[in-house]
Amino acid sequence: MKNQNALAIGLMTFAMFLGAGNIIFPPFLGLEAGTQYIPAMLGFLVTAVGLPALTLIVFGRLSDSAQLTKALPQPIAIAFWVLLFTAVGPAFAMPRAVTVAYEMGIKPFVSGDYLMSFSLIFVAATLFLAFQRGKLVDYIGKFITPLLVFMLAALAIAAFITPLGPLSAPTLSYQNKAVASGLIQGYMTMDAIAAVGFGWIIIKAIRDQGCDSSQGIFTATLKVTLVYALLMSACYLAMAYVGATSASVAEGATNGGELLTRYVAEVFGPLGQFLLAGIIILACLTTTVGLTNACAEYYQQTFRSPFAVTATIVAILTAVIANFGLDQILAISLPAILILCPVAIALVLTALFLPTTKRNSAAYVTIVMISLVLGGLDALSILGLIPEALSTLLLQYVPLFEAHASWFLPVFAAISVCKLLNRNSKTSAAFYQKAASTE
Repeated sequence: MKNQNALAIGLMTFAMFLGAGNIIFPPFLGLEAGTQYIPAMLGFLVTAVGLPALTLIVFGRLSDSAQLTKALPQPIAIAFWVLLFTAVGPAFAMPRAVTVAYEMGIKPFVSGDYLMSFSLIFVAATLFLAFQRGKLVDYIGKFITPLLVFMLAALAIAAFITPLGPLSAPTLSYQNKAVASGLIQGYMTMDAIAAVGFGWIIIKAIRDQGCDSSQGIFTATLKVTLVYALLMSACYLAMAYVGATSASVAEGATNGGELLTRYVAEVFGPLGQFLLAGIIILACLTTTVGLTNACAEYYQQTFRSPFAVTATIVAILTAVIANFGLDQILAISLPAILILCPVAIALVLTALFLPTTKRNSAAYVTIVMISLVLGGLDALSILGLIPEALSTLLLQYVPLFEAHASWFLPVFAAISVCKLLNRNSKTSAAFYQKAASTE
């Protein structure tokens, strides 16, 4: 695949990942990290960018997104994908993108409530772009993303050339454990689970450019991932620096969106709000387009469901939930997201070390169950549903429980054991085969 095509797909990938949360979350992290900005961001980038990048690379090596769950029994594999695409699609991420785009992109300029009208227009635009399957790389990768990067660059350049002030003092959690705190915050972005969903689109986009061989797809995926990782890292670093130098306007701010709004008003004046509105709306739009395509691609490939039908259903559900039931849906879907994320990462790590064949079915099922149980424990902790006495006990005796990653070491240990057993099995088979041939 030509380098310019890889660049276009990489730009599309960056735009799909770049939701409103990726823009408004880093400024508040930067504000809290302050003078510990660099070590905090090093930790943050390892998990916030490294995990999604690793996921994309694994998909490139597999050459087909469906291969990730091939070793699992079919009912478990289907349940995983359906739950994942429901959670990151119409049940959580997409309605949130619509409401955030409205709250930050439209509401500051109007006096009435136009959420319903906006959501209908927004999902219509989403469907229009989603239906341009063969031109998705052109529309997003070659046109929308450069505009988005240009607007983000305006914020970044202003922050580095004329910062509002010096780096602020770090909060307690960043004073002595800046890297660890950054690692935890990066993991909590949960972009790794989005990478599992977007894998369907990215691999298809690479195939559409004429890459059919496994090596060609893997090489192209490496190039695409590099573009995504560089741009996303630059975005995170710039937005966090904005927050780290904005203490003068941060008093009373409770989130990154509020902090960023104050920053653009201070630096760019009245035009700042329009700049921020454009960034947020474009970022949310590219995310909803990507998620719509991912959902429809999966249902088309797995259940032979017409792409247009699935995409339309996803869009309609998104508009309805964004208007009438987001709070209730969040209460139901957030635990699912928190549990699915470690399961998805565990599958990616397993696929990195073990072939995704039915021969390894027992290993994959075991690892999924470990990540499911311990990921559920972490989810309960994040949601504050574990009694204080039990939480104190778990903090003392369960490694990484404080980082909401108690599943990681057991999963890694299980992968190591399965890898060792797999190697011994191959060695034994080769020995008996050699012995039989000499008789």
